[in-house]
Amino acid sequence: MSDQLIETDLANYSIPHYDHGSVLRRIAWFILGNVFINSYLPIPVKLKVLFLRIFGAKIGKGLIIKPKVNIKYPWLLTVHDHVWIGEEVWIDNLVEVTLGSHVCLSQGAMLLTGNHDFTKSSFDLFTGKIVLEKGVWIGAKAVVCPGVSCGSHAVLGISSVAASNLDSYTIYRGNPAIRVKNREITQ
Repeated sequence: MSDQLIETDLANYSIPHYDHGSVLRRIAWFILGNVFINSYLPIPVKLKVLFLRIFGAKIGKGLIIKPKVNIKYPWLLTVHDHVWIGEEVWIDNLVEVTLGSHVCLSQGAMLLTGNHDFTKSSFDLFTGKIVLEKGVWIGAKAVVCPGVSCGSHAVLGISSVAASNLDSYTIYRGNPAIRVKNREITQ
C-alpha cells in the first residue's frame, strides 16, 4: 500500500453530457424565471404556469406554486395534477424530475438531481432522475438526493434527507432518513 495520499484536483473536474438547453434558452429562463417564478412579486399562479409551460415544463391542472421557487431547467420538469410547491422550494433538476398528482413540497424543500463523486480526484458530477409518485409529501427543509424515487404517499419529515428510495405509505425522518412508521390516511 502506498503512503502517498491522492488529493482532490478541481482543475480536472468533469461534467457529463446532459440536456441543459441552448444558451439563449438558459439566459431567457434565468431572466424571466427570476422575475416570474423565483421572486416575491405577487404573480398570479396562472401566469407562473404559463411561463413554465412556455419554457417546456409539462404541467397538469391545479398547480399551486408559492413565491421564490427556484427551478433550474423547466424543460426537464413534469408536474401532474393538483401539486403544491411551497415557498423557497429548490428543484435543481439537471435531469428529469417528475412530481405525481397530489404531491406536496413544503417550504424550503430541495430536490437535488446532481452530486459529486468524492472518490475521484476530479470530483466529477453525477446525476440521477427524481420521481415522486402520487400523494408524496416532502417536509419543510427536507432534501431528496439524486436518483431517489419516493413511492406513492410516502412522507419525508422536516429537515430529513432521502439518500435512497422511500417505500409507499411509509413515513421517514432523519439524516439519512429512516423508516418511522406506516402512513395511514383517514377520511
